[in-house]
Amino acid sequence: MKESYGMGLRRNRTSPALRNLLSSESLHPKKLVQPLFVAESLADREAMSSLPGVFRDTKQTVLSQVESDLKAGTEHFLLFLVPGHKSDDSIPVQFYEDAIGGIKKKFPEVFLWIDTCLCSLTSHGHCGLLDKKGRIDNDSSVKRLSEIALCYANSGADGISPSDMMDGRVASHRRILDSNGFEHVPVMSYSTKFKSNFYGPFREAAESTPGHGDRSSYQIDVRNREDSLLSSLRDAQEGADLLMVKPGMTAIDLIRPIREATDLPVGAYQVSGEYASLALLAENGFCKFEDALRETWQVFSRAGASYLITYAARRGKEILS
Repeated sequence: MKESYGMGLRRNRTSPALRNLLSSESLHPKKLVQPLFVAESLADREAMSSLPGVFRDTKQTVLSQVESDLKAGTEHFLLFLVPGHKSDDSIPVQFYEDAIGGIKKKFPEVFLWIDTCLCSLTSHGHCGLLDKKGRIDNDSSVKRLSEIALCYANSGADGISPSDMMDGRVASHRRILDSNGFEHVPVMSYSTKFKSNFYGPFREAAESTPGHGDRSSYQIDVRNREDSLLSSLRDAQEGADLLMVKPGMTAIDLIRPIREATDLPVGAYQVSGEYASLALLAENGFCKFEDALRETWQVFSRAGASYLITYAARRGKEILS
């Protein structure tokens, strides 16, 4: 029997796009990740009033968006998939295969990360499955999430990005990927993700607002520094290749400590509420939007972020020039 050593550090070296994203250089356009939304129920693309320059796309219109973004110099995309039918029992395999496969077939050169969560799929909008008492069932949630991660990889995903904050999900994803021939697929974990007031516009785009209660039992209390560090340490030990803090600005004090504690690349997610706040300031004449974006990006870089997820990644060359 052939002995396997896994890939470990090699996963982050396997493509030019990954090497660009994780280089030790200061911030530049190739270190930016552009979120995309594909909603199965849409007949045509839909502009988001709260997020200027951001759209909810169909499986067809997203191809034109990616083409435009590639021409602008974007290499990395974080795809959020919004099924037309909510289900607590099944996985919309065909929709996932069509959306992911469509992008990768036309643009094999892009690096496509897929956000891995249940909030856009479940009837209740929570990031995990519920037990009979209405509480999050961690183990069944992790099992379903890993099945979805495998579906994404089978569909052509370049990277898996778990955002659900269930315990053990990184280790479970790594096992199922490795055992099915996807040991080369990296895991970019939302490793320190706070329960935050800054996710509102995103929840509208992803149709993921909880139908009851909130996410306090699985997302991190913003007051708890120790928990936020332990969460990233746990994901590093479970096999994550990249770590992330979210929201970026309210977790900015944690980026360097996490990086020093884990020796892994640590990125920041400039979330929808942060982006929308800058847009609102600019709309009312209190700042220039591009200058405010550049300032925040430079601060993330100063804080030690290896990469940045931002809704304006497609304007990276323009803003950083």
